Amino acid sequence: MKFQKLTPNLVVRDVAASMEFYRSVLGFQPAITVPEQPPYVFGSVTSGGVEIFFNDQKAVAAEYPALGAKPIGGSLTLFIEVEGIEEVLAAVQKSRAKITMPLKKQFYGMREFAFEDPEGWEVTIAEREKP
Repeated sequence: MKFQKLTPNLVVRDVAASMEFYRSVLGFQPAITVPEQPPYVFGSVTSGGVEIFFNDQKAVAAEYPALGAKPIGGSLTLFIEVEGIEEVLAAVQKSRAKITMPLKKQFYGMREFAFEDPEGWEVTIAEREKP
């Protein structure tokens, strides 16, 4: 058995707005939308080897009633490693997203900060310290 990739699949209230946040604030590129024009029931963004899926809450509830009843922005957190953490932090601050952990040096050799995206999903941005 060999695992190839892990892609977070987030349930959101507004697929287009989520995609736009990740595009305009974090520099992700739109990848796939279903349907091709809004309102979307599914969309994805990519940047380098990172891909994030967004699923419309109403569409998920119709297909999977138990999953659709769960609150958005649950206990899952996204951990994204970057180069240029100060640039990402400045973009997040400019967007007025809620910073939940200020930039700090961690004991395990990373500099990190965390914020909530517009749907309430927790995102940690990290950069490995250079020796």
